[in-house]
Amino acid sequence: MIRAVIVDDEERARNTLKALITEFCPELTVAGEASNVPDAVLQINKLKPDVVFLDIEMPEYNGFELLQFFREIDFQIVFVTAYSEYAVRAFEVSAADYLLKPVDVDSLVGAVEKVRKFREHAAIQQRLDLLKDALNSDEIRKIAVPMSDGLLFVEIADIVFLEADGAYTNIFLKNGSKILVSKKLGFFEDILNGRKIFFRTHRSSLININCIRRFVRGENTIVMDNNSVVALARDRKHEFEEVLKGLRLA
Repeated sequence: MIRAVIVDDEERARNTLKALITEFCPELTVAGEASNVPDAVLQINKLKPDVVFLDIEMPEYNGFELLQFFREIDFQIVFVTAYSEYAVRAFEVSAADYLLKPVDVDSLVGAVEKVRKFREHAAIQQRLDLLKDALNSDEIRKIAVPMSDGLLFVEIADIVFLEADGAYTNIFLKNGSKILVSKKLGFFEDILNGRKIFFRTHRSSLININCIRRFVRGENTIVMDNNSVVALARDRKHEFEEVLKGLRLA
């Protein structure tokens, strides 16, 4: 559920927006509201909303000045105002959206959809960052591979190489098995980025250096322990040879 705070000095405007949200945006809940910026700051610090629907023209402080009260903005902003001339400035401060009063239902639904997408992207990136940090720890030896019926936990050291297959990735393991995963190769490259034993040899391949059997310089190919032959892109050859030197393999 997406949590929201509405900030507007007009009670009628707050009630109208809250009613529209309740009726047309079921994935969003109004956790709080405020009639001025100081009260809004208190509400935001207390409720930790995902999004703030923020009026601009208010007494004492305007909506833009709300941002000055926070060292870090960890919530999204949707400006709701009767004045179209503020639109450019609204997007300059990275607002998720800008709604004109009286609020149109389609515009509101569209704004909430943007908030949802931004929120999901941030959540995915946060989980990915946490996973990458965890993988840098010697205590973590497995990755969770998403499958149709759940997760498959794979020993990182058991991965020989990964190969792109359109929107999918094939993971080749030491035991000779192959796992097809509905994730692009770049997804796994990001996750395994902290592991120096993995190297992107080509736009279609990510290999475990510890599983190399042979490097054929003249053909720009790499033979893996499972006898698979992996291509090495010309623009990756120098870096690859430097990696091998660092591992005292060349």
